[in-house]
Amino acid sequence: MVDRDRLVELRREFHRYPEPAWREFWTTCRLVEELEAIGVDELHVGPEALDSTERMAVPDEDELQEWYEAARESGAREDILEQLAGGHTGAVAVVEMGPGPTVGLRVDIDALPIWESDEDSHHPAGTGFRSENEGYMHSCGHDGHITLGLGTLEAIKESEFSGTLKVFFQPAEEVVGGGKAMAKSGHLDDVDYFFATHVGLDHPTGEIVAGIDDFLAVKHLDVEFTGAPSHAGAKPEEGRNAVQALATAVQNLYAIPRHSDGATRVNAGKLEAGTAANIVPERAVMECEVRGEATHLKDYMDERAMQVLESAAEMHGCEVSTEVGGEAPSATSDQDLVDLVGTIASGHPDVERLVERDALGGSEDATFLMNEVQSRGGLAAYVCVGTDHPGGHHTSTFDVDEASLPIGVDVLAGAIETVAAERP
Repeated sequence: MVDRDRLVELRREFHRYPEPAWREFWTTCRLVEELEAIGVDELHVGPEALDSTERMAVPDEDELQEWYEAARESGAREDILEQLAGGHTGAVAVVEMGPGPTVGLRVDIDALPIWESDEDSHHPAGTGFRSENEGYMHSCGHDGHITLGLGTLEAIKESEFSGTLKVFFQPAEEVVGGGKAMAKSGHLDDVDYFFATHVGLDHPTGEIVAGIDDFLAVKHLDVEFTGAPSHAGAKPEEGRNAVQALATAVQNLYAIPRHSDGATRVNAGKLEAGTAANIVPERAVMECEVRGEATHLKDYMDERAMQVLESAAEMHGCEVSTEVGGEAPSATSDQDLVDLVGTIASGHPDVERLVERDALGGSEDATFLMNEVQSRGGLAAYVCVGTDHPGGHHTSTFDVDEASLPIGVDVLAGAIETVAAERP
């Protein structure tokens, strides 16, 4: 059994140094040090863990370099850091323990651009492990996920497991930008059974959800309208107003008809335009997204959104360009693994309630990895480890109940050991 105090110590250390998507330099270096100490048989770091051509939503070089230098100043080990240059973060750890199937576990490692509460009533602030990277925070529990990944590896190393375990420490989940790169890395090609995990999701400590479903497929779009400037008073007719195109697009995005096959979503989340009140704006940008209860519904929303954007640009004499910021498909947990996780969880003394299945209600790019395994004939499940969190996910007061960490390690390690022995 992995020591609870060690899990708490790890989680708090990772909580203090949150890093956003593709900038998880210190985080990757630190978890690699832990993996080396655990004694894995193979360790693939940075470009070796990813198909770099499939990365999405990668920041520009200047921002990557800023975080790279910050990681160095925070004590990141230089030989590991060098392997991550250019935003190639993340790792895949492999342990081989005799004959048997190959089992995969995915945990995500990135943080969010949120200012963490400094109120003493907020446990990390009151206890001294609040974020030291101001403006960024582990406000979705990925510090706990890293800890679950490391703890599960340790537990399996001490168990009777027979087979191969691969743990995927995936970057850039929050921008749905890293899952596809890890799914296409080749490391999943021989995986027979696959688990992904998340803490919380409004389930309390002592509750386990054996299979999360109803992932909304999602696509993020970075949109730019380009027109022509002019003097708004003297020559307004000479301008081609990019803001008019943007405003038309926003209105009509929300007017896309819903679909009879299931739930769909659209959101214009960030708008920027113009330079002065007396200048017809020549440029306007927007970050928006579409989602669907199934991948084909997301595709429907994407197709209609592109029609809206192009029509808005044409109406106002502008051009429009779009780039994919990130995307992820939907996925379904396989019943055989849901049953197995349920059996393990039901036998744990600290699991007070088992939920067989629940809907995520959002999006997750672990679905790329799940689909990759399932497309090759393997089984996959997404497991929720309940944790009391006083603030909701993606808020400044989010926290992980550390009592949930050993429960999560026990359930995940138990499921991995059992699936290798029983092979459903």
